[in-house]
Amino acid sequence: MISIEYKTQTEILQDIGARAKSARLRENMSRKTLADKAGVAEASLKRFETTGHISLSSLVQVLTALDRLSELDELLAEQAPLSIRELDATKRQRGRK
Repeated sequence: MISIEYKTQTEILQDIGARAKSARLRENMSRKTLADKAGVAEASLKRFETTGHISLSSLVQVLTALDRLSELDELLAEQAPLSIRELDATKRQRGRK
């Protein structure tokens, strides 16, 4: 498997959509069933599974319906500082220009 750093944005999105489709199939759900359970349009779910394009709110709904929402929590989770210098840097509240 190619590391994500070497993939294009399109390839990354397609991989995520394919993973969502695999998760749906493992749960033995049709696209219509998942769309109904998630409260999203079936066409949106189809577009997501084939292209990876979906709104963030729809993604949350799909992950909730697949009982995989906890995985989203890890996406931008705070990482523990590795040094005192990094710990001091986390006190800054504004980004640099």
